[in-house]
Amino acid sequence: MIRKKVLIFGASGQIGKYCIRRLVRNNFRVIAATRNTHQKGYVLKTQAPIGFIDIQEVNINDYNKIRKLISEADICLNLIGILFEKGKKNTFKKIHTDFPEKISKICKEENKFFIHVSALALSNVKDSKYALSKIEGEKKIREILPNASIIKPSLVYSVDDNFTTRFMSLLGLMPFFPLYYNGSTKFTPVHATDVAEVICHIISKEIYSKDIEVIGPEVLSFKDIMIKIMNSVNKKRILIKMPLFVAKISASFLEILPNPLITKDQLNLLKYDNVKSYNGITNFDIGCPSKIFFEEAIKKYAYNWREGGEFSIKKID
Repeated sequence: MIRKKVLIFGASGQIGKYCIRRLVRNNFRVIAATRNTHQKGYVLKTQAPIGFIDIQEVNINDYNKIRKLISEADICLNLIGILFEKGKKNTFKKIHTDFPEKISKICKEENKFFIHVSALALSNVKDSKYALSKIEGEKKIREILPNASIIKPSLVYSVDDNFTTRFMSLLGLMPFFPLYYNGSTKFTPVHATDVAEVICHIISKEIYSKDIEVIGPEVLSFKDIMIKIMNSVNKKRILIKMPLFVAKISASFLEILPNPLITKDQLNLLKYDNVKSYNGITNFDIGCPSKIFFEEAIKKYAYNWREGGEFSIKKID
């Protein structure tokens, strides 16, 4: 028996696909909202059984369509976010501030439970447009809809990410790899499966009005992460501590690319540790601990970037 309808904005993204699979397993029906059903629809159809998913194409500027979808759902989940700005439409302000504000207003009017996914450890960041837009979006939500729950995950990874998989690809091309800020920035990487588990837990237990920091089971520095990624693909590369002024120059050129490796804004953000805040409530505190460790998880898909592919993990007589 279907329990409730969950509307997911950003359903075709990394976390979205894991959320769909987790929610339908608990008999929730998902309304998957995506920008382009021609590009994303065929993937979304495979994430849930027939009758448990309804795929809808919607533009975030289409107020009437958004309102209609929210009115038909019981719960609204916003997963939309960007790592870099692209043109005048995909700006941090429009995606991270204005859109969550719009959803909050509609959810309040329609009396719907709203869950918003932001990011971890942004409160002390003063020189990143990404971080400031996220913080402002959270403030707007709290002002409009106090009973909303805001999820703040650390670095999210999986086979569908644009982090570990990109580095695995680059390690096959580059004889060295740069370490920004000496590679000392700390993260608590969390697998997309664990993030989806937390979201499902919040929905099932009806955890309202909370800011929940979603962290993994271990703290790793950026250097630790790179070493584990190198080991997973059997690549030995020189890790070079890049001077800040050189990093800024390279980021200035790289951010011109359509899908940049790093931007100046991301470089500013990288100097802040991405770990639990002092008084923060985490997924461990609400009874939903992360169980997947970084190195164990990436080894399950790293063979795609190793010589020999799937045969590299098997002993061949």
